[in-house]
Amino acid sequence: MSAAGLEWNPVEQQLESLRTLMAELRHEVAELRAENIELRREVGYWKSMHARVVERNVKLQAELDAAKAEIRQLKDERFGKKSEKQSRVDRSNQLDDPQQRQEAPKKKRGRQPGSPAPKRRDYSHLPARIQEVDVPDDAKVCPCCGLPLEGLGQNDDCEQIEIETVTYRRVVRRKRYRRTCACPAPPRTVTAPLPPQLIPKSIFGTSLWCHLLLEKFHLQRPMHRIISQLQLLGLDMAPGTIVDGLKCIEPLLTTVYDAIRSRQVTSAYSHADETRWCVFTEKAGKKGHRWWLWLFAGKDSVTYVLDATRSHNVPESHFGSAVEGVLMVDRYSAYKAMTQVKSGKLLLAFCWAHVRRDFVRVGKGFPELKAWALAWLLQIRELYCRNRERLRHVPGSTERAAAESALRDHVANMAVRRDIELADEKLRSPCRTALASLLDHWDGLTLFVNDARIPLDNNYGERLIRDPAVGRKNYYGSGSEWSGRLAMRLFSIFATLKLWNINPRRWLMLYLEACANSGGKAPTDVSEFLPWNMPPDRLSELQNSTIDQRQMDTS
Repeated sequence: MSAAGLEWNPVEQQLESLRTLMAELRHEVAELRAENIELRREVGYWKSMHARVVERNVKLQAELDAAKAEIRQLKDERFGKKSEKQSRVDRSNQLDDPQQRQEAPKKKRGRQPGSPAPKRRDYSHLPARIQEVDVPDDAKVCPCCGLPLEGLGQNDDCEQIEIETVTYRRVVRRKRYRRTCACPAPPRTVTAPLPPQLIPKSIFGTSLWCHLLLEKFHLQRPMHRIISQLQLLGLDMAPGTIVDGLKCIEPLLTTVYDAIRSRQVTSAYSHADETRWCVFTEKAGKKGHRWWLWLFAGKDSVTYVLDATRSHNVPESHFGSAVEGVLMVDRYSAYKAMTQVKSGKLLLAFCWAHVRRDFVRVGKGFPELKAWALAWLLQIRELYCRNRERLRHVPGSTERAAAESALRDHVANMAVRRDIELADEKLRSPCRTALASLLDHWDGLTLFVNDARIPLDNNYGERLIRDPAVGRKNYYGSGSEWSGRLAMRLFSIFATLKLWNINPRRWLMLYLEACANSGGKAPTDVSEFLPWNMPPDRLSELQNSTIDQRQMDTS
């Protein structure tokens, strides 16, 4: 081999160097690619973590805003002005500018200029007790000459209203007679019969039990205060005696209660509401003492139902299967789950007052949304105004038709505004929640448009349930099931009598006397005690506020 063959070729040398360099570059590229993939994975991970953090921050901010809104609402309810301290208007359910409220001129106390003078109340229906007051003897003569004064033949009368509460013993002296003949037929002695007694063999009369029932279930006073009041009048009654007497009275009210309930169920338009009620007794399958007092009110009758549950079975059982009509309720789901509602026999009319509270809550809880909430509150206010304008005119008149047209246009505009705002993706969550609820209940909220007899809200029912709620606060509830039944029956009777403007004391006294005349049992026919069956003269008599003054002569 020649020397020339042993020489290294430069070209091959360069190629080998390039191959080595390419291998190194490939290896480096592979490492960079792997590193890039790893970095991309890390970037993706941190991006996902960032998105989660952002999402969590959004949720936490929403929870914080909701908590702040709830705190502001609770502060307003706790420390805000109560309705009792305000003039005619309850501002706790309104949105207004505090600065404007401060700058508004305050009204002077007393009667406002231009308003009619209040009429003096008439007390002529009260019985009069004449008390004559004469001039002293030394003033009946002239101080100068001593001649006697001549009477004018007329008096200068003045009146004062007095009240007298007296506890007394009514002693019934029963005459006795003995036969003077020798006839063998018994009896030898004849005694006058006992007076009718509400509770047989009880020393306490009908008027006392009437007083106890009115104090407890009409004036909502706890029993210990009633007992203290009786003690001030010189009567010391044991609580056990009162309980035993009320147990005897409770079944006497069943017939009247059932008649009121049957009347109320037939109402074409009813109101429903419920509130908690405690029954301090153990019941199988019932945990705790919280029961529920349901209200069902028609135009001329009111029924309360006490039940251990708050399920839809209670209103279903009350109305039955043949019910037809409209039921004004809040948005509680139990009413929506009723079989009568699902079958279309019973239509639900929802309360605009609850809708209004949704917007008030948004405005008070989120100050930045106050203007939005106020705009919707003005829309609802206009709705009430247009409905009142419709009711001012006679059905079938031109004015009535124009008012109904304006009302329908306003309702349609509210629906359009609602849909436009719900379609906005930037709409805040509190606003969307309020509008979504408005959309879900829109059909029930607008039933009044086609039927002017349907009210816009359930304030009528909420006012009727207020008295039992006061009783719950005063004496917590009922100690047993029978006392709960007694409460719901008397609540129903007193509320129905109030609708008819009947004096509850007069009615209850007459009914208990009828029970006493029936031997301590409910009368066979209670139709004469139902307001809708009473003749006009009897109804007018019971509506009179005069209370019979019974003989209280203890001599």
